[in-house]
Amino acid sequence: MKSSRLVSILLLLQTRGRMTAAALAAELEVSVRTVYRDIEALHASGVPLYGDAGHAGGYQLLAGYRTRLTGLSAGEAEALFLSGVPGPAAELGLGSDLAAAQLKLRAALPAELRDQADRMRSRFHLDAPGWYAPDEEVPYLTQVAEAVWHSRVIDVRYRRWKEPTDVDRRLEPYGLVLKAGRWYVVAAPGPRTYRVDRILQLSCDGEVFEPPPGFDLAAHWQRHQADFHARLYTGRALVRISPAAAEGLSGPVARAFADTGTAEPDGWIRASLPIESLDHAHREFLAMGTGVEVLEPAGLRARLAGTVRELAARYATG
Repeated sequence: MKSSRLVSILLLLQTRGRMTAAALAAELEVSVRTVYRDIEALHASGVPLYGDAGHAGGYQLLAGYRTRLTGLSAGEAEALFLSGVPGPAAELGLGSDLAAAQLKLRAALPAELRDQADRMRSRFHLDAPGWYAPDEEVPYLTQVAEAVWHSRVIDVRYRRWKEPTDVDRRLEPYGLVLKAGRWYVVAAPGPRTYRVDRILQLSCDGEVFEPPPGFDLAAHWQRHQADFHARLYTGRALVRISPAAAEGLSGPVARAFADTGTAEPDGWIRASLPIESLDHAHREFLAMGTGVEVLEPAGLRARLAGTVRELAARYATG
C-alpha cells in the first residue's frame, strides 16, 4: 500500500543515503513513475528530501534529518509484526507493546500518512478464529513465546491423540504459528509441530540452543500443510454439485473444485474432489443433501443410495 511504501522510502534513504529512483523502484518492486509520485507526496508532506540529476544523482534526505520511526523498543518492534491481529498480540503478552508502538508510529508519520493509517484502522479488522470456535485456554503460550524469542529449550508434558496420550518431550522451539485461531509451535527434534493448547506442563532451565541456519518458518509451515493434506486426503470422488451447494465448499476441496470443475447443461458442475475416507466422505456428502450427486467411486455411491433409501422408508412410515 502507498502509506507503507512511503515509510519504506524514508527508511531506505535514512539507512542507505542517496538512492536513485531506479534503485528505489527495484527495492520496492514498483515502477520508477510510482517512485516519482511517492517522492512528490513525501516532499509535499514536509519531509526534507531533495534530488540531484545526472549519472551520480539520486534522492537523499537533508543532512541531520531522522524519522522517529526507528525510535522503537525491541518489544514494540516485535509487536509491529502483529499489529494487524491485536488479539493474538495480547495472547503473546505484547498487548501494551503493540499499543505503544502504534501510538509512536502514528506520531512519527507525516499528516498524509497519518490520515491514511487512521482510515485503514477504521475500515479493516482481523478476527482470526472461526465463528463457532470457542475461546480455548492456552496457559503456556506466553512461556512458549519467550522460549522462541530467546532460543531456550523447554521441557513439556504433551497430550497427543494416540496412546500413550501424555508424553514428556524436550523441545527446541523454532517458531510459533497462528492457524485458524489456534497456536502451534514448530520445534526440534524433527522439527515437528505441536498444538500449544495441548501442553499440560512446561518448565525451562535456561539452556539455550542454536536454531539451524537458514531455517524459514513460513516455508516449513507451507511444506507441513502440503504434507498434512497429502496424508489426510487418500482418495478422490467424481461428483456433480449444484452452484448453491458449491458455495459451501472450503479449503483443499474448494481449490480442487475450482481446478477441475466443468459446467454441465443443467447448470450443475462436475468435479473431482479429494476425500479423506469412505466414512468421512459419506458423512460430508450426505450433509450436502440434494445439492450433490456422487458418481464415483461406486462403493461410495451405493452407500449413499442405501442411506437415502433407509431415510425415505423411515419418514414414509412416520
